[in-house]
Amino acid sequence: MVIKAVKFREHGFYTQPFAFGGEEGPDKFDSNIRYRGSMQNYLIDTGDEVILVDTGFPAGTPEESPDETSLGYTGKDICSYMEAFAALGYKPEQVTKILLTHKHSDHSGEIKSFPNAKVYVGKDELAAAELQGLTNLVPVEYTDGAYYNFPESQKIADGIFLIKAKGHTYGNSIVIVELDGLFYMLHGDITYVDEALYENKLSVVFDDLAAARETMDRVREFVKNHPTVYCGTHTPQGYENLEAKRVIDLDNPVETVFEEFDFSKKEATGKYICSVCGYVYDPADNDGIAFEDLPDDWRCPLCNQPKEKFNKA
Repeated sequence: MVIKAVKFREHGFYTQPFAFGGEEGPDKFDSNIRYRGSMQNYLIDTGDEVILVDTGFPAGTPEESPDETSLGYTGKDICSYMEAFAALGYKPEQVTKILLTHKHSDHSGEIKSFPNAKVYVGKDELAAAELQGLTNLVPVEYTDGAYYNFPESQKIADGIFLIKAKGHTYGNSIVIVELDGLFYMLHGDITYVDEALYENKLSVVFDDLAAARETMDRVREFVKNHPTVYCGTHTPQGYENLEAKRVIDLDNPVETVFEEFDFSKKEATGKYICSVCGYVYDPADNDGIAFEDLPDDWRCPLCNQPKEKFNKA
């Protein structure tokens, strides 16, 4: 069995208020601290089948153009998700299973491109707008009992488990792969950056804050007691940990490398992109109403985040 990163965006950032401010409030943290951001999902080749963990942005999703006030930025395109997938040497029809950590379009965007795959997704995600019209969904009810200190799990294949991890969304999941004596934890957005795991902080993005705290506590307990390689989606630490087989040690954090971002202005398109779920607000699809003219209390129609989480495209 081998695990590979599908890398498609780089040189993004997440500010400390965004990454740490879920419980204490973003105003308690320094907005000038920007942790490195990127976008990657993961591929598991068991030798018998090819399994994906999430499927990136939909093709054609434009890049954001952040400014000094932006709380987060998913990064600059390396290539599309499907190009990154192909660069690993696989074809879409080889994929037999997709394990969806959650509904947001930066994780579910290319499901339709894999014609032979069954998509395993927590049953509480099924009503999500991002998943409508898909005919290959397999609702997961986590019927295989506890997985160590996680109460609910589903075995997907030998050594591969889907773990219920509610909080970021109501149907959020974690994938754990047991390989060569290590536990590879492939997650969507339990944290956006590893610094939040070390510091025991929740991001400002959640559907259920109490459940997100419970999940974080379980994750931290698990990594204390099992040699865990922690592989996130939104930070280059995810693939760096994977490639180095780096085991998380909560008492000895990896040294932080901060993102030094160039905010040189780019020509704007009039579109805005949600930095949380990837939803694109296009005035042309909304009666010509400019994003700036939307009410202050307007929220993302997919993930319910406020206007401040959007960046110019």
